[in-house]
Amino acid sequence: MNNDVICAISTPPGMGAIATVRLSGEGCIALTDKVFLSPSGKKLIESKANRVHFGRIIYNNEILDEVLVTIFHSPHSFTGEESVEISCHGSVYIQQKLVELLLEQGARLATAGEFTRRAFQNGKFDLSQAEAVADLIASESKSSHRVAMNQMRGGFARKLADLRDKLLQFASLIELELDFSEEDVVFANRDHLYNLTLEIEKEIDSLANSFQLGNAIKSGIPVAIIGETNAGKSTLLNLLLNEDKAIVSDIHGTTRDVIEDVVNINGVTFRFIDTAGIRQTSDVVETMGIERTFQKIEQASIILWMIDTTTPIDKIETLAESILPKLKDKQVIILFNKADLLSEGQENKFQLLFPDLDAEKLFISAKKQQNTDHLQELLIEKAGIPSISEDDVIVTNLRHYEALKKALDAIQRVIEGLDVGITHDFLAQDIRECMFYLGEITGQISTDEILGNIFSKFCIGK
Repeated sequence: MNNDVICAISTPPGMGAIATVRLSGEGCIALTDKVFLSPSGKKLIESKANRVHFGRIIYNNEILDEVLVTIFHSPHSFTGEESVEISCHGSVYIQQKLVELLLEQGARLATAGEFTRRAFQNGKFDLSQAEAVADLIASESKSSHRVAMNQMRGGFARKLADLRDKLLQFASLIELELDFSEEDVVFANRDHLYNLTLEIEKEIDSLANSFQLGNAIKSGIPVAIIGETNAGKSTLLNLLLNEDKAIVSDIHGTTRDVIEDVVNINGVTFRFIDTAGIRQTSDVVETMGIERTFQKIEQASIILWMIDTTTPIDKIETLAESILPKLKDKQVIILFNKADLLSEGQENKFQLLFPDLDAEKLFISAKKQQNTDHLQELLIEKAGIPSISEDDVIVTNLRHYEALKKALDAIQRVIEGLDVGITHDFLAQDIRECMFYLGEITGQISTDEILGNIFSKFCIGK
């Protein structure tokens, strides 16, 4: 395995109070000594590990910066290799010059995710835990943070290891039977095997089914804001995001494309989608926007249907003819906007609209922020995100989900084979295939191409 010295800035790009430059690889401590001078003159290579050392970075016989340097000896570091972390002031110039100095001394720039990849290859954690590092960095809510922490601490990996161990035990016994096929010896109890495969099928199916929840936690629950032009959709989006994301105008058809952004409400992440207003139009661009609106309705978990209460009822009902068929099996909240303009008693006629549609109905004023707190409460209720404990194993990664589905297909073939009395060699093949896909998740089965694809999505410096 390539063990040359790599370095990268690990803090976000730009100027801040401090920045951190990381190095990893055999000889990185001695390399840092070439540019670092401590007040006592003592070399880092002669110092104790897991200590923070104050000193100066010297560039062309001048002081570039005063820094704090932390050194780690192998295998007691994040990567499992000899490692160094240099904390300097956040000047972009200092950061760039420090990296240049390290490169001049023989280090090379780390590729995306290379520190984490080395940690995986050095056995610090498995592949599912390595991927959880990226999820933890990207977590934007309590739920996504907790799920990522559980996976990084090995909760998912332990579950998969337990399943593979059970499968391995019976695969070994069945393959042993193949060696004694002429003697017609039976080592694996078929009733026990059948019950075990049912148990494993149930566990894999449960993990695969958790992906829908996990994806919502990780990526945010998609909420489409739909309705006629000038109903107040963009005003509501700006209110929910607390910024002027969408253009608000009295002119109909201002929003011609989809606008998306993410916001956290009481620990739950929502991905709000402001869509083009639905109306009859001859404008080609606006028509394309309306087509995208209907696509987003299909993709959304929650629909906020904005209705302008100043619009005549018959016009609302005509518009609804194109919308209602799209709302089947969707969680719908009908928002009667501009409710502040309604006279007393007018609400009843709106309440009677769409009796066959299972939807919450709420009267709001997006412009005057009336009843919008109640809307946020409804969104939390519709999201249905359960309380996540530290021990809950929830799948959030599409790669894991696809591998679980393939493992599920394989174990179901084992069950079908046991039902019809299939020969031992086919049973063994299906059991091994199930183990293969479970092993793909943790990295027990992996290729450079798979690893390259996974770690290329990490940020440089991690």
